[in-house]
Amino acid sequence: MADGPKYPEIEVQLSGVDSNAWSIIGTVSRALKAAGVSAEELKQYSEESRSGDWDNVIETAMRWVEVI
Repeated sequence: MADGPKYPEIEVQLSGVDSNAWSIIGTVSRALKAAGVSAEELKQYSEESRSGDWDNVIETAMRWVEVI
């Protein structure tokens, strides 16, 4: 992640969000959608997020958006 997230202009605050994986995926998905990210990319984000464990959910969020 040395290059930063795919969408650094999209900031998502995850502190205070329910630590449930589905809540995190939903929060990031809503931010991506609000920023006009295509349905195809939203699907890609969702699939990547769900492809592993809880750590993967966080790592995927950090690869896609600026987590604050």
